[in-house]
Amino acid sequence: MFDQQRFGAALMRLWPHGDDKIPGLRKEMIAQSPTLFDLYGLTSPLVIANFMGECTVECGGGSEVEENLNYREEVLLSQWPKHFTPAQAKAMAHQPRLIANQAYNGRMGNRLGSDDGWTYRGRGPAQTTGRDAYGRLGEMMGLDFVNHPELINQPEYFLEAGLIDFVTICGCLPYAERDDEINETRCLNGGLIGLAQRQQSIALWKQAFGLAA
Repeated sequence: MFDQQRFGAALMRLWPHGDDKIPGLRKEMIAQSPTLFDLYGLTSPLVIANFMGECTVECGGGSEVEENLNYREEVLLSQWPKHFTPAQAKAMAHQPRLIANQAYNGRMGNRLGSDDGWTYRGRGPAQTTGRDAYGRLGEMMGLDFVNHPELINQPEYFLEAGLIDFVTICGCLPYAERDDEINETRCLNGGLIGLAQRQQSIALWKQAFGLAA
């Protein structure tokens, strides 16, 4: 059975800066949590701990709700070796808009020669990324995220957007149910970036729910 009070206490403690970028975010998440967790099939503390642990890392506990793309040359080459030549990485370093369009255009529904990579950069608790994902999310929530991508970071839509991304778009739920943090991360992130940090975060959420690490 979901313990809303325990969830709320954990959210306030583990997301200490959760309201800095989106005022009132934590209160809204606590209020919505029983209904939305049940609606999207997060029916055990273990699954919720996996979801919240992943989101804590993805969005910095609510303090990084929009993807930071201000990367150095070396980071661009290591993170996106297929999308940046050494010359491109050098020329685009520390220019987030150029980086987003170079890294993301031509895939995830983003159009080549457009500003889609920047427009549909990561947002929300699960860092939803790409025109296709924004469109699918909007269809499921009855909102126009394609023309208004910033709506994902409205407090009333934030938690549900993350749940849809985690459960429906990325297909993480079966792995969360098995506590398979590796494949869960691979589905959500597209790789295993920050796996150790994610595992530590999930462990903290498990402890908050009284589960053995």
